[in-house]
Amino acid sequence: MRPLPTLRQLRYLTALAEHLHFGRAAEACLATQSTLSAGLQELETILGVTLVERTKRKVMLTPLGEEVVERARSVLRGAEDIADLAAASTDALSGPLRLGVIPTIAPYLLPQALPALRRQYPHLRLYLREDLTARLLERLSAGDLDVALIALPWASPEIETLTIGEDSFVLACPATHPLAQRDSLTPADLIGQDLLLLEEGHCLRDHALSACHLPGPARGEGVLGTSLATLVQMVANGLGVTLLPEMATRCGILAGTEVVTRPVQNAGSRGIGLAWRPSSPRKAEFRLLGEALKLGLQ
Repeated sequence: MRPLPTLRQLRYLTALAEHLHFGRAAEACLATQSTLSAGLQELETILGVTLVERTKRKVMLTPLGEEVVERARSVLRGAEDIADLAAASTDALSGPLRLGVIPTIAPYLLPQALPALRRQYPHLRLYLREDLTARLLERLSAGDLDVALIALPWASPEIETLTIGEDSFVLACPATHPLAQRDSLTPADLIGQDLLLLEEGHCLRDHALSACHLPGPARGEGVLGTSLATLVQMVANGLGVTLLPEMATRCGILAGTEVVTRPVQNAGSRGIGLAWRPSSPRKAEFRLLGEALKLGLQ
């Protein structure tokens, strides 16, 4: 039988592909630079090819090296799935779990849900990463995350999802705004308003417009917020109105402002749910996680 690459050698290669620097790659692998370099040379000797171009100024992968890296990542994900499968068979929701969360959910759901989650599953070690949906799903696909807490719907053949709750949208406006004088609104009342939205890339932007049946802001298109808290401050300063998820308003995002909310009749909602790789062996655990996170939506 011909010699095969080891998982350690493949991890060294993928780390070098990510960092393109021997020192940083070694640090990411918790190895010395000489150990990583020797491991890569052994890998090249085993395969009989050159995977890495080494110069004094920079590090590059050869075209074959790039292809090997992609396959190495698949092999490493498979090995991690084997370890996860074994762990899941012994104790549900124990050990490390890497959870990605979008910023329009993380500060409003996690503080409510995590204390009970820790009490219910004391051996769970939860590593959190906050980012936009697209980047979280890239990391999920690459095996850098185990599961992601996102807003739904999100169409992708590369994930399976579980909806754990719904989050309605409300209009936020200054207390002196004409719309604030009404008990409830309809989506038609929002047409022509200076509607403030999050920047492109935030899925809440599209979900909010879709929920209220709006094609997009008629005015104020150049005024975009980087976070829900920023949008609230812009509304407080009279720059326009915005659509907020009810989850955020329950958690006090309007505190200290003169911004009020009004329900929008016949407006839809966004789903709150978990997403994972279809190949993940921890699906049963993720469903348990979803049940625990539901408490934060109540």
